[in-house]
Amino acid sequence: MAEAFIVDAVRTPVGRRKGALSQVHPADLGAHVLRSLVTRTGIDPGAVDDVYFGCVSQMGAQTGNIARTSWLAAGLPQHVPGTTIDRQCGSSQQAVHFAAQAVMSGTADLVVAGGVEVMSLVPIASPAVVGEREGMGTPYDGEGWRTHFGEEEVSQFRGAELIARMWKVSREDMERFAMNSHRRAVTAWADGVFADEVVPAFGLEADEGPRADTTLEKMAGLRTLSEGGRLTAAVSSQISDGAAALLIASQDAVRRHGLTPLARVHSMAVVGSDPIYMLTGPIPATERILGRAGLSIDAMDLIEINEAFASVVLAWQKETGAAPERTNAFGGAIALGHPLGATGARLMTTLVHQLRRTGGRYGLQTMCEGGGMANATIVERV
Repeated sequence: MAEAFIVDAVRTPVGRRKGALSQVHPADLGAHVLRSLVTRTGIDPGAVDDVYFGCVSQMGAQTGNIARTSWLAAGLPQHVPGTTIDRQCGSSQQAVHFAAQAVMSGTADLVVAGGVEVMSLVPIASPAVVGEREGMGTPYDGEGWRTHFGEEEVSQFRGAELIARMWKVSREDMERFAMNSHRRAVTAWADGVFADEVVPAFGLEADEGPRADTTLEKMAGLRTLSEGGRLTAAVSSQISDGAAALLIASQDAVRRHGLTPLARVHSMAVVGSDPIYMLTGPIPATERILGRAGLSIDAMDLIEINEAFASVVLAWQKETGAAPERTNAFGGAIALGHPLGATGARLMTTLVHQLRRTGGRYGLQTMCEGGGMANATIVERV
């Protein structure tokens, strides 16, 4: 089977809710990373076979196939198509998978993968809210769902609480983890770690989420999200705005266009998991991809796992034995933010650039997803 190479990857700074990117149209934000990717790689945009973009809340400003409208808003060739993907929080990681699979199958040579989400304009769960208002209900109150899963509450917040209890993760454990996420992100920005991956956008030059002044004492003073629970806003990912894009190429395209890849896509996996606990998917996804790749967790030089909630990552670390110092070494979504449909591409962008910067060989990316799923990807620096 042919190989798929990641030629370059770019992302916007991640904006806070109601922050610098909050009034930017999602198509314009997506267009910004697409133009930046084309400029940086020097590729003829007319040679691109397809564009895959992740976006979770496809309504309002994010409806109408945001992959296609972002490409057109960038002023790029009209003959290049695009499609938008919803695999919940893993949408743009799935976009990378689809792009790599197209290249590896020989049906495409150059594919752009990425994602965009402006949660300030289209808040989380907006489609469900509209459905309830129009009498359509939610995905979890249909007869078939109730038959198989009963009347239990279905939400990522409850899932994260259940995970904390099952894996005996305390509130204090999660707060220490969150504190470390902020410290790592603040240090990364101070050290210029993100210089090669971030393209300033609409006046924003750095991620707005990291808090240099946060303390364990401040976190301890926050109210829990549920009565008697352990989760607080401090140990949860931030509501955010952002976009990211990657160019995936075949070996033949790399030669023909004179490209220099950052990494090759080594292995890919996707799994389903318990839809009530919902966020445990990275555990079996990691097991599956390591088995498929014939590698151990210790062979991974860098790991990016989405910090949807601190309990998710801490439970995953307990099960996999992943080294904390190699996991989210530059901060995660608790500090940097989680613009849903863009996060998978954001994580991959960080992973490939930091493998090159640090000289590591293998990188693993995985993330939990709504409905009980998870993607996992191993890349190898070239």
